[in-house]
This record gives sequence, structure tokens and C-alpha cells, in this order.
Amino acid sequence: MAKGHTKTNGPDLVQGIALANLSDGGMIVGHCGDEQVLLVRRGTGMFAVSATCTHYGGPLVDGLVVDDSVRCPWHHACFDLRTGEALRSPAFSPLACWSVEQRKGRIFVDKKRKQAAPKPRDGGSGQVPEKVVIVGGGAAGFAAVESLRREQYQGSIVMLSDDEAPPVDRPNLSKDFLAGKVQEDWIPLRGENYYSRNGIDLRLKTDVMGIDSRFSEVCLADGSRIPYDRLLLATGAEPVRLTIPGADQPHVHALRSLADCRAIIECTRTGRRAVVLGASFIGLEVAAALRARDVEVHVVAPDERPMERVLGPQMGDFLRALHEENGVVFHLGDTASSIDGGKVKLASGGTLAADFVVAGIGVRPRTALAETAGLTLDRGVVVDTFLETSAPGIFAAGDIARWPDSHSGQNIRVEHWVVAERQGRTAALNMLGHREKFDALPFFWSQHYDIPIHYVGHAERWDEISIEGDIAAKDCLLRFKRNGRTLAAASIFRDLESLEAEVAMEHGRAA
Repeated sequence: MAKGHTKTNGPDLVQGIALANLSDGGMIVGHCGDEQVLLVRRGTGMFAVSATCTHYGGPLVDGLVVDDSVRCPWHHACFDLRTGEALRSPAFSPLACWSVEQRKGRIFVDKKRKQAAPKPRDGGSGQVPEKVVIVGGGAAGFAAVESLRREQYQGSIVMLSDDEAPPVDRPNLSKDFLAGKVQEDWIPLRGENYYSRNGIDLRLKTDVMGIDSRFSEVCLADGSRIPYDRLLLATGAEPVRLTIPGADQPHVHALRSLADCRAIIECTRTGRRAVVLGASFIGLEVAAALRARDVEVHVVAPDERPMERVLGPQMGDFLRALHEENGVVFHLGDTASSIDGGKVKLASGGTLAADFVVAGIGVRPRTALAETAGLTLDRGVVVDTFLETSAPGIFAAGDIARWPDSHSGQNIRVEHWVVAERQGRTAALNMLGHREKFDALPFFWSQHYDIPIHYVGHAERWDEISIEGDIAAKDCLLRFKRNGRTLAAASIFRDLESLEAEVAMEHGRAA
């Protein structure tokens, strides 16, 4: 194949297809020149957009059309079919769009339309702020600054992060990047020039010590102050640190930042034996990634089954068997009591050899700043449906925010990447005065070897798990129910059913 020429599939949409070949609500992938294009029919409307999601390249033809939008089957991003705009995270970049015509019973896709800047929504209530300050350089903080500029906000944006790296795609730190399947240049959410090019004052390695709400100023560790008209707290969560003897040794790691991930990767260059403490999603994903690097892995956790609290016993047994098939050795119902050089001593009396240790024993929300500012707390920072805290003009999003969830009828706090991104988007709109309620269903995905697990909804407690398909065959959808109502759904290789469950729960008709 000639260099620069892209292999294309499906019909040549420039030459057209018969209208009868595309039913109402149907999708078909073809090509226009060298580009793959998704053609969608909605009643008398025809739409042509890029065929793959701008997040990780998911095939949109395998997704779901809802009204005039299409949802990605992989990670539930959503795009406007009319404009290509990314409506929901984890996608931020828009789809390309093509013109479509109908003539003599055929559909023709014409030239690509020029990408128009997103049209800002109608003005909100109140005065547009001149100065916005965002504390935090994670998912919520990035989504907020991206959304502010996408809405053509022209005011000052200062983003304060105590990290040494600009915002990164954190889910990949425990997945493909740690496994050595992608390069580091794939990890930043945006290139290094994005922030200066968009007038975003990103300050890395910056510690915020306090908030002076009387004068609307953020106080930094160096004694300087930054004024704000609107403030977003997106401080995220931090790993729970080991407190056992030996936990402070240099070969003992947690995984939260790019620097953490680099340090673990460096350990794999010479270390061939690892002990992972904790059978959480992070712990199990780290175990899978290390096995991809041919590292011997032992997982130590107090649980009877991995992830039973979130996914139930059936899925917990499946995950254990999956990891054991890939060489992971479990020590469940046990904990580490000390780390002495290359030996991890267990509470049960055993000892494991370890060239390095990774602790994935949970995270806690970073609420100290909110607490010293006098904001209302309840196992997180309490916000209303607009993500505003108890102090007017101060918003919170991401891992620290506890919000009134209309779907479960409870105040919840969720530590999911996509939730944080979507809250950052909503918080940005509301800082501009739009008064948009946050009512998105939580969603997360986890990767174990070549097996993806999708989870949509939120079920802290359930009294029934209905199983469709076969978990062992890696083809299933589980519904977590309480009093006959579906609160959440987990799936393996049932992407479309996961999207359909999401829509049903959004409309309150899930049973």
C-alpha cells in the first residue's frame, strides 16, 4: 500500500447508496475518499460524521443513536450528529461532518464541512465572571478549562496543580501505558502548547494553602494570592498510604500520577517479582499490566473475593479465575504486616519475596482545603445539583464532590474518571451562569488483559443481581437491582446492551 494511503471499507458514499438500504435509525460505514464515514438516518434527516470516536477510536457503528446523537460503545462518549460536537466525556474533540443529499431514491455524501467553532449556549443568569480559578489538574479541572474555552469564555483562567505534569489520561496509567502497549506521548490529555495557546495560566507544582472567601482570593504556599470571581475545587483524591513498618522504602509505590507510573515502570526493568497490596480495580489492573511485562505478581488483600463489594460474588469469582489463568497468585483474607527489604511479611505468618511493592488499598478525597475554607462536608464536599458548594461562587467537582443524585435518590460521591470529566463540564457552564443540573449516570470501565468491564449507574447496595448471558464465557450483562429497580449494570463484551441499559436508567424505565 502506498505511503499515506488509508485502507477504506464499505461503500463509496460519494457514489451514493440506495435510500432503501438504510432504515430509519440505521447506521452504515462507508468512505469518502480515504476517510471512513458513518452515515446515519433519523426519519427524513441524514447525517454523515467520522466513523470512530475521538477518545480511543471506538467504532461508532456499534454504538447507539439517541435522538440526534450517537454514543460510543466503548466508553459512552456522545456526539451531536448535526455538528459533530463532543457532548459527553470522555471525548473532547469533535467528529468531522460531511454534507448529505438525497436524489432519486439515493443518498450521497458530499464534501466535508468546515469545522465550525461550537456555538455558545444562550446567556446564563448573572454577570459573567472576569476571573476563574481552578484548583486541581486532574479530570475535572481539565474538563472545566476545556469547556470554558469551548464556550468562548474570554476571561482569565488560572489552573493550579500540585502535580509536576500537565493533565494526563490517568486511566491509562494502570492499563496500557503501564503494560508497555502505548508510548508516553499518548498520555497527556492535550499537547503542551494547548494551555498557552488558549490563554490558560497553568501553574504546575503549586501548593494552595487556603481560600479567603471574604476577599475572593486563593492563598498559595509562597505567600501570593490569586483573586477569583468563580472558584472550582477539583482537588481529587489521594492514595491511602501504607502505615506498616517498611512502607517508606523506595521500592514501595502507590499509583496516582504519571511520576508514580514512571517509577513503577522503572522497577520492572530489573525487578521480576512484585507484590500488589489490594484487590481493587487499580490493584488488579496493575497486576494485569505487570503480567504483560512478564513480572511475577502476588496479590494480597483482606477480601474474600476481588471486587465483590462493587461487582458481586459472581463477577468477583470470574476476575480471580481470569487473573489466575494469567499467572497471578492471590493471598486473599490476608494483609501485609511489614516490608523488610525484599520481603513482605503477611499477617497470616507467611513471607513473599518482592523486588518492588505496589499498594492499591484505596483513595481518600482531598477535602482539607474545603474544610479550612468552612465549606459544608459530608464524606466529601457537599454540593447542590448545580455543583455549587455551601459558599456562593465556589464549586466542586470530581472525586471530592458529594451531589444529590436524581437516579438513586441519594447524595453520592463517586471516584470515576468519566464522572469527574462530566462534572467539570457542568461546573464550567454553571460558573458562567447557565444553571445546568448535573444528572449524568456514573460510568467507568476497567481492563484486565484483553477483557473490558463496563459499569454504568450506581449501586451501593442491592438485593438482586440478574445475569444475562454467561460470565465465564465473557459474554454477559449483570443488572444490580433493589426493590425490583435496576440501579446499575456491568457488562463484558455487551457494549450495545450497556448503552441501552444506560438510556433506560436515564429515563427511569429500567427494571
